Amino acid sequence: MSNRSARYRDRMRVGFGVLGPVVAWDTDADGRAIALKGPRHRAVLARLIVARRRVVPVSRLVEDLWTAPPPGAVGAVRTFVAALRRALEPDRPPRAPARLLVTEGPGYALRADADAVDAWRFEQDVAAAATLPPDGALPRLEEALGRWRGPAYAEFADEGWARGERSRLAELRLHAVERQAEARLALGRAAEAVPDLEAHLAEHPWREGAWRALALALYRTGRQGDALAVLRRARTLLVEQLGLDPGPELRRLESDILAQAPHLAPATARGGGAAQIWADAAAAYDRTVASGARTRLESTVGLLRDLSMTGGGGLLTARRQRVAAVAAAEELGDPELTARVIGAYDVPAIWTRLDDPEQAATIVAAAERTLAALAAGPGAPDDGLPGVEPPDHGEPSGQTPDQESTDHEASGHEAPHHREPDHAGHEPTGHETPGPGASEPEAPGHKAPGRGATAHEAPGRVAPGHADTGHGAPRRGASSPGVGGREVTGRWASGREAVGRGSSAPGGDGRGAPGHSTFGRGTAGEAATRHDAIRARLLATVAVESRGGHSGRGRQAARQAEEIARRLDDPALLAFALNGVFMQSFDRAGLAPRRDAIGAELIALSARHGLVAFEVLGHLIRLQARSALADFASADRHAAAAERLGERHERPLVRVFTEWYRALRLAATGRADEAEAAYRDAATRLDDAGMPGLERGLLPLALLCLRVERGRPAPTDPDLDWGPYAPWARPLVLLARDRRAEAAAALRTVPEPPRDLLLEALWCLTGRAAIALGDRETMARARTALAPAAAELAGAGSGLLTLGPVSRHLADLGG
Repeated sequence: MSNRSARYRDRMRVGFGVLGPVVAWDTDADGRAIALKGPRHRAVLARLIVARRRVVPVSRLVEDLWTAPPPGAVGAVRTFVAALRRALEPDRPPRAPARLLVTEGPGYALRADADAVDAWRFEQDVAAAATLPPDGALPRLEEALGRWRGPAYAEFADEGWARGERSRLAELRLHAVERQAEARLALGRAAEAVPDLEAHLAEHPWREGAWRALALALYRTGRQGDALAVLRRARTLLVEQLGLDPGPELRRLESDILAQAPHLAPATARGGGAAQIWADAAAAYDRTVASGARTRLESTVGLLRDLSMTGGGGLLTARRQRVAAVAAAEELGDPELTARVIGAYDVPAIWTRLDDPEQAATIVAAAERTLAALAAGPGAPDDGLPGVEPPDHGEPSGQTPDQESTDHEASGHEAPHHREPDHAGHEPTGHETPGPGASEPEAPGHKAPGRGATAHEAPGRVAPGHADTGHGAPRRGASSPGVGGREVTGRWASGREAVGRGSSAPGGDGRGAPGHSTFGRGTAGEAATRHDAIRARLLATVAVESRGGHSGRGRQAARQAEEIARRLDDPALLAFALNGVFMQSFDRAGLAPRRDAIGAELIALSARHGLVAFEVLGHLIRLQARSALADFASADRHAAAAERLGERHERPLVRVFTEWYRALRLAATGRADEAEAAYRDAATRLDDAGMPGLERGLLPLALLCLRVERGRPAPTDPDLDWGPYAPWARPLVLLARDRRAEAAAALRTVPEPPRDLLLEALWCLTGRAAIALGDRETMARARTALAPAAAELAGAGSGLLTLGPVSRHLADLGG
C-alpha cells in the first residue's frame, strides 16, 4: 500500500475557528494553518459549521452563497467542496471516500469532532462552568473567553445564514464575561474584575447585571465613591437613552453601598478570605515592584510552577508562559538570573512522554546555553567535583526497597522506614518477583544526613545496619555488609549536616528559591555553593526535559545534578535531581527495582522536609514499580497515599493516574470486561487534564493490550486515533484485517520503542506481531530486549496498562 494510503489512515486532526475570521489548522502540526483558498470556499465551510454536522443540501448552499445564483452555481459549489477536501484531507487517496467533509443525500456535511470547532468548545466550557463552584468555574470561563479572536464569523457579518448564529454566540460571550466577573467577586478577587467589566460596559452599556458587578467590585476594593458614581452613570444612561428606570437590583445595591451593608463585604466562605488576601498582596506587589524589575520574572516562574499543578488550562498556560519567561530572562543577558528562572520550575514529572517536545527542546537548549555561560563566567567551578564521585545508578540487584511508607505528610510525621536495594553496579541474579499481595519487608529508620555520618547513615539513605546502597553509593572508603549479604564499598563523602536548605519556599512545599535565601552570599565559598546549586537545577532540568530520548546527555545531566545535590545536602535540590534520575532510568527493560528505590528515597526525603509534590511523585513512582513487580498490595497502598496527599494539598492530577491504575489492576487480575469500562471512564479524566503527551492514543493502546492479552484481534475501527503508538499498533491492526503482506511490511518499519514507561509493552506488541507473521529476526530482537524484564508484568510499570507476564511473551518468542 502507498505511503499516502498509510498516512490517510492516520489522518491529521483538523481544528476550525469561527470566533473571529474563519480559519482551519492542523492540530498535529502545532497549529499549522490550512490554506482555505477564496472567500467562497470559506463561506461553504462556515455554512457547514453553522449546520453542526447536519447535512446542508446543495440547493441551500447555492441560495446562501449568491443573491442571484449564476448559471453553473451547483457545479461551482462542488468545485469549492472538492478544493476544501484537498485542503482538509491532503493524504486521501484518489476515489477514497472523504471522512471529514462528506457527501450525504442531497448535500454535504462537516463531520468535525465535538472539540474541533472553537465555538463548540466555547459553548461546552460555558455550560460546564455553570455547574461548577466559583473556583472551578473561573478557569473554565477564562479558557472559554480566550478562544475569541474577534467577532464570530467575522467576514460573514452581513450574511443571513450566519446572522442568527453570530447573535447567539455574541450573547453567550456577554453572559460568560459577566459570569467570570461574578466568579472573581465570589473568590474575593474584586480588583481583577474591574478592568474587564469597564471594557465590557464601554461596548455594551445596557447590561444592568454588568453595572451591578462593576459597582460591587469597586466597593470591595475600597472605592465606595467610584462605586456610587458607576451606579449614577448607569441610571443616567438607562433613563436618557432608553427611558427606563434602573431595575430593583441596582437600586438596592445603591442603598446598601450608602449604608455599608455587612453582606457586601468580600465572602470569606470557601476560600474567599484567602482569595482576598491574595488579591490584596497582588495589588501591593503591582504597586511596589517596578514593572521591569528582574525579580518579577522569578516570582512569575514560582507562580507558574504552582499553576502547573492545578492541571488543565493551568498546566497548559504554565508551560507556555514558562518558555516566554525563559526567553525574557535570556534577553537580559544575566546567566545567573536565567539559571534561576529555568531551575525554579521544578515541577515533578511522572509521565515519560513529553507533552510538547518543541517546548521541551527550547527549554533544554536554553539550559545548555546557560550552563555554558556560567562555566565561562567568574567563579565557575572546576569540571570535576572535588571529593565526590558519581553515585552508581547501575543495574538492580533484584532486591527491592520495601518498607511501605504510607501517608507521610509534611506535618511532624517521622520519616518513613524502608530498606533500599543493593544495586550499585551489580548485574541481576535472577531476582524473584513477589506475587500479588506480597508485602514489603520492614527496615530500619531512614536517618537524615549529617557531618560525620557513618557508612550506614549516608545522606538521604538508610539507617543502621544497611549501607547506602540504593541507586546511589555509600561514602568514600566506607565498607559494610549490603543488602542480601553483599559487601558494598562506598565511593563518596557526606557533606555538611543537613539543615533543611530550601525548605521554606512559599506554597508550603519546602522549596527554596534557587540562588536566593537558600544560600548565603557573603563568602567566596558561599558564592561557589550558590553557583553549584543553580548549575544543578539546570542539569536536573535538562534530565527531566530530555526524557524518552536515546541521547546519553540526559543521563549524564541527571547523574551530575544528583552528585551536586548530595554534596550540598540540599533536600529540595536532591528531590528535583532524583526526578531527573527517574526520567533517565529507562536505558533498558527490567529496571522497575531501580525505580522503586528512587521512589522510596523520594518519599523518605520529601516527608522529612515537607516537599509535598515530590512525596506524591515518590508514591506514584512506587505505584508503577510495584505494579511491574506484580506486588499490587503495595501498589494499592501507594495509590491511596498519593490520593490522600493530592486531596489535602489540592493536586487534582493525582486522581488521573490512580484511576488509570485501578483499571490496570482489573486488567492484571483477569477482569477484562470491567477493565475496559474502567479504562473508558479513566480516559474521560484526561480530556481537560492538560497532558496531551499522556492522553493521545492511550485509550486505544490500553484496549489493544486487553485484546492481545486475551488472544483477540486488534480493533480495526478506522477512526481510532493511535497517536504516537500507531507504528506499534499498525501491524496488529493489519493482521486483524487479514492483510498479512501489508502487516509484514509495516512490521519491518517499526522503530525501537522510546526509552520510557511503555518500553516493555511496545516490545511485546512488536513481538506478538512478529510471532503471527513468523518474522524470526524481529522475534529475536524482541526477545533480547525483553529478557531483562522476565520477572515483570509487561507494561504495568507505566501504572496504566499491561500485557501480562513478560515471561509468557518470552516463552512464545522462543526465549
